[in-house]
Amino acid sequence: MMTRQKLRSEETKQAILSAAGKLFADRGYDGVAMREIAKEAGCSHTTIYIYFKDKEVLLHALSMPPLIELKENFEQLVTQSQLAPETKLIEMSMRFIRFCLLHRSIYSVVFIAKGERVDKEQQDLEINETRVALFKQLGQVLQDVLPLPLGEERLLQFNRIYFFMLHGIVSTYSHTEEPLTDIMDRLSSTFETAFDALLNGFKLKMTNGG
Repeated sequence: MMTRQKLRSEETKQAILSAAGKLFADRGYDGVAMREIAKEAGCSHTTIYIYFKDKEVLLHALSMPPLIELKENFEQLVTQSQLAPETKLIEMSMRFIRFCLLHRSIYSVVFIAKGERVDKEQQDLEINETRVALFKQLGQVLQDVLPLPLGEERLLQFNRIYFFMLHGIVSTYSHTEEPLTDIMDRLSSTFETAFDALLNGFKLKMTNGG
């Protein structure tokens, strides 16, 4: 059983994470100072450093749980050998959209703050390693759909374009108050048409030797 002191400590930690998520979402990661997060959380500017030594550690604590959850979600889908590649890609795309809109209040923090190039060999932060892993999981299924040989330059290009589309969809609805179920019920067929149109464009470009 958790002692009163440990319970209070956990409540303070969660208050800091909640405050950071709110401020990062409102003003961007770079626009917020640790002192401001502490004030929003209702603790002193010295107390916050007991829990998080700097803003990067705070970003990591805020972002990694949802990123890992989505990565494991993708892994379960990728390993389902009975599914056709295009079925996997559509389902992966829909899961990505649903997941991001479920976490829409911290979407930009989780997926964008302190981001680096996906083709960079060594990522400086663990959150970016996980983000790149998600990108590569999508690319793996995209490769099976097209298909393209591993290392083919167009695969990275197509993977980026597909990711741009997914993030564009999420960004369009990341600030709406419409419930997730309503968005998906209303627009799922439109999203699937967008996936299909983009894939057909990729295939046409490959056929034409582009």
